[in-house]
Amino acid sequence: MLIRNESVKMAHYQNREAFAAYLPAIDFAGGYMYNQKELSIFSKDQLLPTKTFNLETQSYEFNLVKNPMTGEPIKGPDGQYVPETVALIPKEAMTYNIHNVFFGAVTLTQPVFMGGKIVAMNKLTKFAEGLAREMRSNEAENIIYAVDAAYWQVVSLKAKQRLADSYVSLLDTLRSNVEAMVRQGVATKSDLLTVEVKLNQAQVDQTKVDNGLVLSRMALAQVCGLPVNTAMTLADEDVSLTAAPAVAAPASSYNMEEVYARRPDLNALAIGTRIYEQKANVEKASMMPNLAIVGSYSFSNPNMFDGFRRRFDGAFSVGAMLTVPIWHWGGNYNKYRAAKAQTNIAKLELQNAKEMVDLQVSQSAFKAQEALKTYNMTVANLGKADENLRQAQLGFREGVMTVDNVMEAQTAWLKANSENIDAMIDVHLCDVYLSKVLGTLVTPYIESQK
Repeated sequence: MLIRNESVKMAHYQNREAFAAYLPAIDFAGGYMYNQKELSIFSKDQLLPTKTFNLETQSYEFNLVKNPMTGEPIKGPDGQYVPETVALIPKEAMTYNIHNVFFGAVTLTQPVFMGGKIVAMNKLTKFAEGLAREMRSNEAENIIYAVDAAYWQVVSLKAKQRLADSYVSLLDTLRSNVEAMVRQGVATKSDLLTVEVKLNQAQVDQTKVDNGLVLSRMALAQVCGLPVNTAMTLADEDVSLTAAPAVAAPASSYNMEEVYARRPDLNALAIGTRIYEQKANVEKASMMPNLAIVGSYSFSNPNMFDGFRRRFDGAFSVGAMLTVPIWHWGGNYNKYRAAKAQTNIAKLELQNAKEMVDLQVSQSAFKAQEALKTYNMTVANLGKADENLRQAQLGFREGVMTVDNVMEAQTAWLKANSENIDAMIDVHLCDVYLSKVLGTLVTPYIESQK
């Protein structure tokens, strides 16, 4: 139950996580980098030719070295014209210190349309939370049923312990009577030995019942979550088992739709079907366009926003990002079809589970009716066994019945009482199991959690 409680919490938190996808995400990323070398735009000093404005042509012209004789520009050995004047750009002026670089960015992302994926994930996680709750309810029912079974096992063995004690007492009394008859010469030594063998066997059975009762108490403590050596006294263990539960109604009298609605395992399967439907929607979203708005503020040191400066500076940027799937060779579509097939499997499993519940209800109702009939027959047999034992004891005292007749009557009495106890316990267990399959088993723990 503690594990199931944590599962419910986990599913709840996952649902809250899915809801957060509706809201804008704000992230920060930053870092530091050390660079071995400086950054230089030029490999050496640069000489740039200059221009002068020509009034005649009303344009700028390069200042070139000209031949004094012809007035034509002179070319150098490399075939390029030789400038008359140049502008010097030293290499050092275009070399920047980037040994230590700091950078960072704050980014905001707001989903606008994700193909229905966010909506499907929210529904999926909500259903998953409901599934976890139904599984917890089912676990609670299983525990209650296990506790009931262990409880009635203790009650049964306690009743059989009293029965074994009574049986041993009967045989001990018979042995005393036979010993007296042997001394008086009206019984043989063989009769006494027969009674003593029967008494020894009864004492062995009595020890087995005592040990079984101790072990059954341990089993009950274990399913109750208590130390196995916990001392406990059950409400029914010292009570005469005479009252039986109400008669179970025939299976045809139950409204199966109401039974389906009460069964947590069927509810879990139904919710699982809806989860698979939302998984299919998630896969369908991978075939649809995605649109998001993105905004960020980026900064660095050094920065290049206003020349090269060794200080922090940054700028905002806002934009939109659109992703449109075009062609994936059917990969996304096949994934969607696989999810739909999984949904169909879940629906078929739910249908099959309902058919199994129908069979469960029919079988458990029939078994409960049969258990009550068996109990009523054991009650009738018990009265006959009591009268048979009384007649045998009376005949033995009158000398008209043998030791074997008395022991046969005692054995029949023991069997009748044992069958009556077993039938009574079976009636209780069948009643509990019928309540479980009908979904009417009371789960106080789950009710307190709602």
